Amino acid sequence: MTTKLLVVLALCVGIAACEPATNETKPAASPATQSTPTPAPSPSVESTAAASSVPGWKAGDKVKVTINGSAVEATVVSIDEKAGKATVKVQGETKERTVSLSDIVKG
Repeated sequence: MTTKLLVVLALCVGIAACEPATNETKPAASPATQSTPTPAPSPSVESTAAASSVPGWKAGDKVKVTINGSAVEATVVSIDEKAGKATVKVQGETKERTVSLSDIVKG
């Protein structure tokens, strides 16, 4: 008789462990499943922000770049707006440098 009770108890514990909890059978509405409309960011706002960080610079523009605390004249080779960097060629140097857009001013 004791053996039968232990077997039944073990089966009940095993079944209870496999069953989902009561709060999982009726999940609450998650933010992903809610139907409240949220406005998507418009591409024009993003492009406006990117355009404001680069005040009309393009390849070939003469600018001044801050390198090691001093401003030197350079020419813009290319601009990477997503990375916030620009490749410039400093006068008197043979190699091109990649600098932050914040280090560039009109020259």
